[in-house]
Amino acid sequence: MSEIPTPGPIDNSERVHALDALRGFALLGVFVSNSLNWFNGRVFLPREQALALAAPPLEVAVNALFGLLIEQKFVTLFTFLFGLGFALQMTRAEGRGTSIVPVYRRRLGVLLGIGLVHMFALWLGDILTTYALVGFVLLLFRQRSDKAVLVCAALFLFVVPTVFSVGQRVLPMVLDGAAETESAQKAAKELDAERRAAFIAGLSSDSVVASQQANARYGWESISNPNRPILLSIILGRFLLGLWAGRRGLLQQVERHRPLLRKLAAWGLGVGGVIGLFIMGLNIQYRSMTNLPGWLVWMRIPKDVGVLFLGVGYAASFALLFQQERWRKVLGVFTPAGRMALTLYLMQSVVSLCLYDGWGLGLVGRTPPSLSVLMSLVAFAGQVAFSHWWLKRFRFGPVEWLWRSLTYGRVQPMRPAPAVAPAVG
Repeated sequence: MSEIPTPGPIDNSERVHALDALRGFALLGVFVSNSLNWFNGRVFLPREQALALAAPPLEVAVNALFGLLIEQKFVTLFTFLFGLGFALQMTRAEGRGTSIVPVYRRRLGVLLGIGLVHMFALWLGDILTTYALVGFVLLLFRQRSDKAVLVCAALFLFVVPTVFSVGQRVLPMVLDGAAETESAQKAAKELDAERRAAFIAGLSSDSVVASQQANARYGWESISNPNRPILLSIILGRFLLGLWAGRRGLLQQVERHRPLLRKLAAWGLGVGGVIGLFIMGLNIQYRSMTNLPGWLVWMRIPKDVGVLFLGVGYAASFALLFQQERWRKVLGVFTPAGRMALTLYLMQSVVSLCLYDGWGLGLVGRTPPSLSVLMSLVAFAGQVAFSHWWLKRFRFGPVEWLWRSLTYGRVQPMRPAPAVAPAVG
């Protein structure tokens, strides 16, 4: 009887470089999004103050292009790739004759620990804890059919968020009445405004301890966010979409699926672009209003559809372009960044705290969108250069090494194995 191989990290020769490059590309968009909305404190500012920062024509244009091309599209890509990665790991485990469950549970457990440290010690906007928790649910779908996975993906992406949003608005009015509901909503908004003001004040402090205490406090208070179930549902839906694509080999075997990928690129960019332009028009029209029309709440549904289409269009277009030698040289620049995405993601938080917190450059609540975008692009260029330098010397990024070592219960060698010289006969 042959021995079952001991589970361990895959060798670099087994990696799908197109997926690594796409992950690095997605990480760029995630960094720009986080910088423009979160790290610079914009989402925590009073609406009037946030509007003032984005009032000049240049900032209106940057905001509009960000909403059209980047916002939510790249985090969709990143989440999709998590589900696709799960499919690849499951396929490799089956090829070894082992179950993915034990190793993947440990992998998620370690990721959860890293995420919790990141959330409370660095930045409350952590997504790793959510990925880890939803990842445990993803394990339940490993033996479901492709059709069942796709149906469930659609349910979690569109049906569950819509039903939950309607329930949030209708049920309180049915149970408590319109007057009491309006009073409760007003009180909740006032409390939220107080918490945001306290958080911004903490970030503006010249004390590292004070700013990180404010971060931990606001992060803890945000755990009970009533919209969190919607976020969890959408992330699970994106995971499932990635699982389906990974099973089909959609991005791993591009030549085999070229006709389908061309259709996905055309429909994704076309439909997603049209919906995005429509939403962009609404945002520009109503951007200066403090009391928005109630019907705008329902624009969330077409917006989510447009985000998904454009994200799929980006993924399909990237995969097709990566097959062309000229484009592979350009897009391949992102490959090392994708291989050490976890390290760079955490590094982005550290760099951003140095830029925006009061003990650093103190730019929180003061940077217009264009400056936030520019700084994130410059910082990411430095990260790409760093990842190229690092992976010429080491097998993994530093946090990836820690993740793998804890997952497999043994220290992983950091240095690449020396090349074996061919025998001379």
